[in-house]
Amino acid sequence: MIATFMAVLDATITNVALPKLMASFGVSVDAVEWIVTAYLLVFAVMLPSSGWIGDHWGYKRTFLLGLFLFTFGSFLSGQAWSFDVLIASRVIQGSGAGLVLPLGMAIITREFPPEKRGIALGFWSVAASASVSLGPAAGGYLIDHFSWHTIFDVNVPIGIFALFAAFVIVREYRAEHRRSFDIIGFLSLAAFLTTLLLALSDGNAAWNTDGWTSSFILWNFAISGIALVVFLITEMTVRHPLIEIDLFKNFNFTVSNIVLFIFGFGMFGGNFLLPIYLQNSLGYTPLQAGLVFVPVGLLLGATAPFAGMFADKYSAKIPVIIGMALLALTFYQFSFLSYLSERTQIMIPLCIRGVAMGLIFSPLTTIAISEITNRKMAQASGLINVIRQVGGSFGVAVFGTILTQRTIFHASMYGQQLQQDSPTLLQTIARLRYFAEGAVGSTFHQATQQANALLYKFVGTQAFIQAVDDVFLIAGAILIICIIPLLFLRTNHRNRSHRVAAAE
Repeated sequence: MIATFMAVLDATITNVALPKLMASFGVSVDAVEWIVTAYLLVFAVMLPSSGWIGDHWGYKRTFLLGLFLFTFGSFLSGQAWSFDVLIASRVIQGSGAGLVLPLGMAIITREFPPEKRGIALGFWSVAASASVSLGPAAGGYLIDHFSWHTIFDVNVPIGIFALFAAFVIVREYRAEHRRSFDIIGFLSLAAFLTTLLLALSDGNAAWNTDGWTSSFILWNFAISGIALVVFLITEMTVRHPLIEIDLFKNFNFTVSNIVLFIFGFGMFGGNFLLPIYLQNSLGYTPLQAGLVFVPVGLLLGATAPFAGMFADKYSAKIPVIIGMALLALTFYQFSFLSYLSERTQIMIPLCIRGVAMGLIFSPLTTIAISEITNRKMAQASGLINVIRQVGGSFGVAVFGTILTQRTIFHASMYGQQLQQDSPTLLQTIARLRYFAEGAVGSTFHQATQQANALLYKFVGTQAFIQAVDDVFLIAGAILIICIIPLLFLRTNHRNRSHRVAAAE
């Protein structure tokens, strides 16, 4: 639980630190997003291979290795002296978390008898849902009272304690039947995800003057396409594939994973943008920005058990569809944010989002694995986590790119409306100049420059907020479209049990 709490916490705790990191390292949104994306990407790539490493090297050893990498990556992140070092440290952190999370679940499943396994996994899941709420709030408190370094430093003593506890308590286990490692599948998957995310996130980066037609972007798209083909061919022909492609022949599993991908896309993408808006546009402190996310995790944890019980007794489709509609509604509500938005305008959609996420995840996971045989259950469960994490990585990358595009667009549109001979513009600048002369004693020339700077800063802020609204509106539209395939999911309990029994 300690290890899981830290692993999930570090996927959310950095969100409120992004504006501070942008200022500290002098980077823009399209660069700072990699602090989140790098962690989620490596986390997702490591998840499918963790089972093989545990089977061959031992579950305890691999779990300890994951804890060490996570703790060491946290230490390096706290000491990072440059932006590139911080990204590299986050990669080490993510690789450790990618080992810790699935092996933690496997260790709990093996250690507890079947009659206590559900309770044990329930407590284990509390650690994950609690970190969703506490991550942004804890990060905001540490940044407000200390510095951004402490959001990583705090993991070090906890990680050392978890290492010692795991070394003493956890028993070693190694699988009797070992399989060969799909090295080509692993490398091609990593290459596909990395190059595609690079292309999507850097298409409108400040350094990329040629935009989407630059050789760097085109080469990344080409390499990602080749890597995807190699990965699919390998997984269909190798004896022991990294990911069993046959699982996607099941309609429920495929549709559910598409929805979970979009769920991760919207959840992580939205959580990435909102703290930047709150701090840069509304002037929230990191702690204030973090506290607004507390109800999300609390309501998620409170709603999920009831959604699971309803899914078991009646239909799993109903809570998923309602949850997806509510989630889309929150994005639509956020598309009306402005620099004058009140706290209630932000908190009400977030509370609805917590309920929506609780309605979606548990029933949708149940539908996804409802027709999967016991032999493939572990692979299917791991793949669900991978796809959700990959969706989060893509959400951050794509939302960041769209944000940059729309900010440039709105800044250009607002700039065209600032006619230099407009009486309204001249009156506004004159009033701002008088204010600068009276407030700080500026000369006429200085006051004129300050007035122009204030005006154009306001235009830039307005363009950024309008771009954030556009991103949320696009996300809401995607989620609404996603309801359509949910209507075709099969949830007949009697037929499902017959199909699974026959398959087994």
